[in-house]
Amino acid sequence: MTPFTYEGFAGHVTFGRGAVARLGEVMERQGVHRALLLSTPHQADQARETTHGIRDGIVGIFAEAAMHTPVHITARGEVVLRECGADCVIALGGGSTIGLGKALAVRTGVRHIAIPTTYAGSEMTPILGETQNGRKTTRRSLAIQPNAVIYDVDLTLGLPAVISGTSGINAIAHAVEGLYARDTNPVMQLIAQEGIRALAVALPRIVADGADVGPREQALYGAWLCGMVLGAVGMALHHKLCHTLGGDFDLPHADTHAIVLPHAVAYNAAAIPEAMAMLRKALGRNDPARALYDLANDVGAPRSLSSIGMPKEGIAIAAGHAVENAYWNPRAIEHDAIHDLIARAWAGDAPKEDHE
Repeated sequence: MTPFTYEGFAGHVTFGRGAVARLGEVMERQGVHRALLLSTPHQADQARETTHGIRDGIVGIFAEAAMHTPVHITARGEVVLRECGADCVIALGGGSTIGLGKALAVRTGVRHIAIPTTYAGSEMTPILGETQNGRKTTRRSLAIQPNAVIYDVDLTLGLPAVISGTSGINAIAHAVEGLYARDTNPVMQLIAQEGIRALAVALPRIVADGADVGPREQALYGAWLCGMVLGAVGMALHHKLCHTLGGDFDLPHADTHAIVLPHAVAYNAAAIPEAMAMLRKALGRNDPARALYDLANDVGAPRSLSSIGMPKEGIAIAAGHAVENAYWNPRAIEHDAIHDLIARAWAGDAPKEDHE
């Protein structure tokens, strides 16, 4: 067995149907009493309704969370937080809202309670991606990870099928890269395989019947596991590409992950034989890259970067940026090959293994 280092992260998780009813207990456990409630504009009413049971503990609401955590929005939120005297933030929503919670908590030192309503997995990671002047930068610190997470399956029952699918594939992407990360270990590889398996089985069933609680529970469980993987080990080419594309062209985060993932797996396939074997087992298919491409189709996710707003001339721009300050990757990051990968993703073509 290859020598490895494993580091666990502290955090309190409450999981189950109706779990949000225990929010008051979670706040007490964290030693906080005055919360600033965070959401996107369209989830503001849901956030208020969901936290109605602790309305005396909500001292303000900031419903301006946006994709890619723009720094100027975080600055506005920090003003509101200080004015209302909050000692914690409660982030209810997907990756955008939880990202805002991370940004505020790490800047001010307040506690962060995350209540995810999608399968993105951001709530389990010490990673923060922020956008300023059209560029997205990412940093990692234990101070960034939320202090407590509440997984309430009931909050995901109304999540539209397409958003469920793309959000779930976004979570799968975290675990896929965890299988071959430079600092991977057997513990994370086991968790990654189980997370991928759970989501790959659950997502098509959710699309068929979004009100079926069983697949919803399985998907939220899978998202939790995949988020744990992203929080514990490093990232590689896939996340570098998605961060580059999102920052350069303001593309939807989960959609971008769903489109790029099969192509990133195909790019690295020849360099990661052990991880590919694990993926075959988790997905139940001999061609993992094609299986992920087909899964995206099965759940109604976008197939091409062009369909979500990336201009064709952006292919060259993104290829250039992707090789700048590149993340570690098991295969060398080669400009021409990356350009071809992005071009295929832009067109919506099936993934193609490109042997070194």
